[in-house]
Amino acid sequence: MPTEAELVEKAAHYLYPNYRQPPFVIVRGKGCELWDKSGKRYLDFHGGIAVSTLGHAHPRLVEAVASQAAQVIHLSNYFYNEPNIQLAERLCQLTGLARAFFCNSGAEAMEGMLKLTRRYFFDKGQPDRYRIVAFDNSFHGRTLGALAATGQKKYRDGFGPLPGVTHVPYGDAGAVRAAMGPDVAGILFEPVQGEGGVLPAPPGFMAELRKIADEHGALLLADEIQTGIGRTGSFLAVAKDGVVPDAVALAKGLAGGVPIGAMLCGAHLAGVLPPGSHGSTFGGNPLASAAALAVLGALEDEKLMDNVKARSLELAAGLAELAKKHEKLIATSRGSGLLQALVLKDGVDPRSILERLREAGLLVSIAGASSLRFSPPLVIREAEVREALGIVDRILGGAA
Repeated sequence: MPTEAELVEKAAHYLYPNYRQPPFVIVRGKGCELWDKSGKRYLDFHGGIAVSTLGHAHPRLVEAVASQAAQVIHLSNYFYNEPNIQLAERLCQLTGLARAFFCNSGAEAMEGMLKLTRRYFFDKGQPDRYRIVAFDNSFHGRTLGALAATGQKKYRDGFGPLPGVTHVPYGDAGAVRAAMGPDVAGILFEPVQGEGGVLPAPPGFMAELRKIADEHGALLLADEIQTGIGRTGSFLAVAKDGVVPDAVALAKGLAGGVPIGAMLCGAHLAGVLPPGSHGSTFGGNPLASAAALAVLGALEDEKLMDNVKARSLELAAGLAELAKKHEKLIATSRGSGLLQALVLKDGVDPRSILERLREAGLLVSIAGASSLRFSPPLVIREAEVREALGIVDRILGGAA
C-alpha cells in the first residue's frame, strides 16, 4: 500500500493542477469527523462545500447505496426507474413545484434552467427575449452558460465573450427594476450568495424579485444549489420570504455526496422542453436517486431541520462573539442556518488562517475574497460546534 507521501507525490504528477489541495489524503469519515491516511482527525465544517448533508458513513445512506448497487445502478432515461419516480414526487411535494428534471451537478441544473427559460419565450413567439438579470458577486457554475450568469470576473476571465446576462448589485431591487426590459426572460438569484462570501439576501428582497418578475412577465429563477435541502433551516431558503419561484436549481446536499442535480419547475413550464430538446445520460440514475431518497428520509425522520435551527443559533452566536473578540482580524460574521462565515479584514490572508485551522484539525473553506465559510453536515452536534469555535478562537488568538 502506498504511503500518504507517495500518494501526494502521485497526485502532483498525474492530476490536472487546477486545484490547491493540502498535502494529506482523507481516507475515512464518520459523522462530522474525517481522518487522513496518517491517522490525523479533522472536524468537518467544510462538508464537501455544503454537500455532506448526513455527514460521513451515515448508516441510512450507506445501506441505500449498497442496496441499490446490488439491484441496478444505471439504465439511462430510455426507461423509468422506481427510485427516480419516487424522488421526483417527493421533491415536488416538498417545494410546491410540479416537475423535476435530473442531472449530475449544480452547473448542469443551471444549464437546464437557463435553457428552459429561453425556450419558454421562444415557444411564445418571442425569440429575442432571452436576457437574464443576475447579480454581481454571484456564482452559478463553471459551464459556459452558468458562467455567463456568474457575476465574478475572476471566474469568467479567459473564456471569451459570455453574452446574454446583465449583472446588478445584489440586494438592490431598484437596480433590478432599472435593468428590466422587453428582452428580459428571467431574474436569477441565490437566497444566500455562498461563493460570493456567504451574503444573505436582505429581508423582503426575494419577495420583491417575485413582484418585479410578475410585473414584467419574466420568470423568477432560484439557485438553491448551496442553500437547499434544509441548510438554512427550511427545505428551500426562499421560504424565508414565502416565495415560490418559477424554477429552482438543486444539487450539492441532495444525495449527501453522490453526484446529482435537479431542476424543478412549475406546471406552466412542464411542456417547454419536449423530448430531444434536453437530456442527461446519467441524470436520475437509480443509484443517485436512491441516495437522495435516503437523505430526504433522514432529513424528516431525524428532524434535521430542527437541528439546523438549534445548531445554527449556537454557531452564529459563537462566530459573532469571536468577531468582537478578534476585531483586529475579523470585520464581521454573517450567514443563514448552517451556512455561516467570518469575514476577515483587509490585509488578513485567508489562506494563512485556513492552513492554521487545518493544522489544528478543523476543515473550513474560503468563500469570496476574504470569508471563512462554515458549512458543516446537518447532523452536527452541540459539542462539535463548541469544539470548532474553540479551535477558531485559539488560531485567531495566535494570529493577532
